[in-house]
Amino acid sequence: MTIERPAARPANPRFSSGPCAKPPTFELNKLADAALGRSHRAAVGKDKLKAAIEGTRELLGIPADYRIGIVPASDTGAVEMALWSLLGERKVEMLAWESFGAGWVTDVVKQLKIDADVKTADYGQIVDLASVDFNNDVVFTWNGTTSGVRVPNGDWIADDRAGLTICDATSAAFAMDLPWDKLDVTTFSWQKVLGGEAAHGMLILSPSAVERLESYTPAWPLPKIFRLTKGGKLIEGIFTGATINTPSMLAVEDYLFALDWARSVGGLQGLIARADANAQAIFEFCDQNDWIDNLAEDPATRSNTSVCLKFTDPRIRDGASFAKAVAKRLEAENVALDIGAYRDAPAGLRIWCGGTVETSDIQAMLPWLKWAFEAEIAAQAAAA
Repeated sequence: MTIERPAARPANPRFSSGPCAKPPTFELNKLADAALGRSHRAAVGKDKLKAAIEGTRELLGIPADYRIGIVPASDTGAVEMALWSLLGERKVEMLAWESFGAGWVTDVVKQLKIDADVKTADYGQIVDLASVDFNNDVVFTWNGTTSGVRVPNGDWIADDRAGLTICDATSAAFAMDLPWDKLDVTTFSWQKVLGGEAAHGMLILSPSAVERLESYTPAWPLPKIFRLTKGGKLIEGIFTGATINTPSMLAVEDYLFALDWARSVGGLQGLIARADANAQAIFEFCDQNDWIDNLAEDPATRSNTSVCLKFTDPRIRDGASFAKAVAKRLEAENVALDIGAYRDAPAGLRIWCGGTVETSDIQAMLPWLKWAFEAEIAAQAAAA
C-alpha cells in the first residue's frame, strides 16, 4: 500500500532541543558588529558583555539586587559552579525526574559526598513537591529537558525558607514565568530558548545566595573556574562583564541579536505565547491520534519547550527501533531534524517548541509525523 506524502513542508525543519533553532530573522551578516579580534576587557568588549547581562535582566524581569554572571561551560558549568561553591553548609534535597537532574544527584552525592535526601520520579512523572523541606538546600530542574516534565509553578517553594533553592532553568528561561523571589540560584544557557550559540552559561544569584557565598567556605578545594569569591567577598566583576575566562565575542553578539529579536516579538510574554502555541499544536495532535501521547502524564506538568512523545500503538514490537525509524524517515524527508528521544529517556520523540520555532512549521511537520508512523507500521507488517 502506497502512503501518500503530505504536500506542505516546514519552512524550517530544525526541531532540535539543543542547540535549538535560531530566531526566524537570523542571518550571519547581522553579527557584523561583533568585537572580533578585540579583548573582552577592552571598552567595546566590556560594553557588549554588560549589555548581555542587563538585557537578560530586562527581558526576564530579574530584580535589581540579583547578580547575573556570564560563566564558562554552558548551563552545566553554571550549575557546577553553584553546587561546588554553595553546598555543604546544610543538608540538601535533590529532586530529579529526568537525566540532567539525575546528573546533579550524582555530583552532589558521589562527588561532593554531601548529606542529601534524594527524591526521584520516573520519566513522565514528577516528585512530590509538597514533601520538600526548605530548611535544606534544594536542587532541581525547572523543566526536565529529557522528559518534558516541568514544575507547574513556584507555589510549592516556601517564602520563609532557611535553605537555598538552586534551579537549573536551562530550557525554561525565556519560555516560562520564573518566580524570582522563590529562586536563589538560577542557571541557563544561550543555546536553548533564544537559539543562541553554545558554551556560555548564565548564573543568577539572589541576595541570600551572595550572603551564603560570603559567609561559608566549602571543605573542598575549588578550581579557579568555579571561584566566585576572593578574600571572603563576592568577585563583583564576574557580574558586570569581567568574565572568569575569555568568552566568544561572536557568541556574545549572537546573544545580543537574540535579545533584540525577543523584544521584537513582545519580550518574555511574547516568547511564552509562542512556545505555548507550538506545544498546544502537538498536544492537540496527540488528542486526535490514539497511537501517540505525551510522555508527561499530568497536563499541569507538561513542558511547552521540550515536548516528549511516546508511541502507544500495540502493533509496535520494538519501541526503540520503531521510534528511531520514524525519526530517520522524517530526517530523510528534511521535514524534522534531530527529534529522537534523549539517549537516557524512554523510546519516543522529542520536539522542541521554544519561541524561535514558528507554529506554522510545527503544523506543517505533524502530518509528516503521521505519514512516517503509518509508513513504518506498514514496513513492520511487511517484514513480519
